Amino acid sequence: MRFISRRTRLRGAVAVSGLPALLAASVAVGGAADAEPGSPEGGLSRAGAVITFTTAQVGAPGNPSVGVLPFKDALYRSCADAPSPEKCLMVGGVRYRYEIGQLEVTVGQWVAFLNTVDPEGRNHLGLYHETESSSAWPKYGQINRSSGAARGRHYSVASPEWADKPYGFANFLRAARFVNSLYNGGLISKRSGTSGSFNYTTYRVRLSARTERGMYDLTRRNATREHPSGFVVPSQDEWIKAAYYDPRGGGTYSYWKYPTNPGTFGDGDATAPRPTILNPTTGDVTNAATQPLASYHADGLPAPSWCPKEVQPAACSTVNPFGLDPRAYAALYQGSLSTVGQARTVSPWGTLDQGGNAVEWTDTITPPPAGLGSSRVWRRLHGGISNAPAYQMWPSAVGLQPQDNVFYNHTYPWLGIRLGVIGNLKPGKS
Repeated sequence: MRFISRRTRLRGAVAVSGLPALLAASVAVGGAADAEPGSPEGGLSRAGAVITFTTAQVGAPGNPSVGVLPFKDALYRSCADAPSPEKCLMVGGVRYRYEIGQLEVTVGQWVAFLNTVDPEGRNHLGLYHETESSSAWPKYGQINRSSGAARGRHYSVASPEWADKPYGFANFLRAARFVNSLYNGGLISKRSGTSGSFNYTTYRVRLSARTERGMYDLTRRNATREHPSGFVVPSQDEWIKAAYYDPRGGGTYSYWKYPTNPGTFGDGDATAPRPTILNPTTGDVTNAATQPLASYHADGLPAPSWCPKEVQPAACSTVNPFGLDPRAYAALYQGSLSTVGQARTVSPWGTLDQGGNAVEWTDTITPPPAGLGSSRVWRRLHGGISNAPAYQMWPSAVGLQPQDNVFYNHTYPWLGIRLGVIGNLKPGKS
């Protein structure tokens, strides 16, 4: 991320030619922490915490891809139809059935993971930084760490309101470790069901402390999927299909412009969803009756925002870990993450919050922006954020970032995770 010029706010991760490159996606989790045993933070048993999350089933295998030009308000049947074919990407086609998180991974679930993989609170894997604490960053600090806590309880949700918000300080390596913990853990139960026209699966998984290998071998810096079945970070195509592809043929070439509604390509933000309004002390969505809806920063309106009720409003508006003066801080950090799922507007496959809230990682590796060296591994992100305009929710908003951008996961509180599932998982196996 770089601090965007005098024009406005900190909108997204750095992309090519100064375009914002972070876009958000959602992940499946069952409400707040849903972790066992005991506390909302997901206390640790010796075998690891248990988390519950729900996925949406995505069918129509072999659906067609579409062409996009990065951040352009257009869609093409093929890249041959695009005005700059050499810059065009074909996206969204997936030849197999898979599942994707109905919601984003929550702070409560992430805390359960931290206490499982780091029961002594030593942070030896670099999964936590002090900027994530409520003392360092009153408005955005989600997680506190206590050196004097009992084993398996060093990490805690900073305030109860954060438990059901998306975890917002992820990089790809953190996301991959979370997935490896699930992959190496124990699948306790799996339950399928329907809601309206959508098919869902709810999983209960006991997390494992083993995160270096699993679905991703993190001894390899350009790690890809190692197994044909298991929990994954969604690919760019899996993420885009779940967010935009309408199996009933709606939209343009069967793709929506927003994960919330078909919209109209070429009309700017005229058919964008309405922005959420949040309870100022809880972050709950208060205007869910207004549909379609997403947590993003609409032009001419304030960004959706809240301050934990345990924090003085003055601290939320001024205290930050970077020493920014109040005016610069107010300009750069406006939007807040809202409670997962409360916007209520579903994608064509029944997911929530793939438009707005937190930008979400994919496991798709991409070349670096022009002019940058190839010493780092870059991956795609999608989804828009609560601090960014409507165009970051378009399918053409193909953001990219280094997978290990430490600067971003210390300073950018809108980086989220959505889970995926490939293959047919069986209880009793990982």
